[in-house]
Amino acid sequence: MSIESAFSQFPTLTTERLRLRQIRPNDAESFFEIFSDEEAMRYYGHEPHTSIEETRARIQRIGEQYEQREALRWGITLKDDNTILGSCGFHHLRADFKLAETGYELKRSHWGQGIMAEAEAAVLEYGFNELGFHRVEAIIDIVNGRSKGLLLKLGFTYEGNLRQRFYFQGGFEDEHFFGLLKEEWNARDRATGKG
Repeated sequence: MSIESAFSQFPTLTTERLRLRQIRPNDAESFFEIFSDEEAMRYYGHEPHTSIEETRARIQRIGEQYEQREALRWGITLKDDNTILGSCGFHHLRADFKLAETGYELKRSHWGQGIMAEAEAAVLEYGFNELGFHRVEAIIDIVNGRSKGLLLKLGFTYEGNLRQRFYFQGGFEDEHFFGLLKEEWNARDRATGKG
């Protein structure tokens, strides 16, 4: 598989419990549950949605980014239920540098169940070993302990803080960078018997 083939037909991924599929317009109500939840959006860098129209516009933008080959974002569902629980994927794709950034969000009712770790592991495996990425980055608010814990569990390394790089809600905030290399991901798989 290559980046070209990923953009000619959207790739569906499966794990032990989950199916990661293309996000569709009729997923708006499920996504609105997430994007309107102040706690779920606390560290997202955007204000919570106040109308489903905002969520529909976000879903449309996800589709446009895919069509423009700028991002791959999967909707996360359980294998036996097609309802969206969250999403994850790659944005800021730089095929020339074999680089992408990852991001994710999940309904609060499904926090603490290992769902995002399982979904992100599938996405990282696909990115490194099917799309040929050499490096995947993540940028978070360092006080978001759940996100930091997830990244460390997946093998990311904290690489530094860019001071006051992001303007949000009338003030400047730091951005904290994490990175993961293909060789680190594959070594992790070998160590756990998955590779």
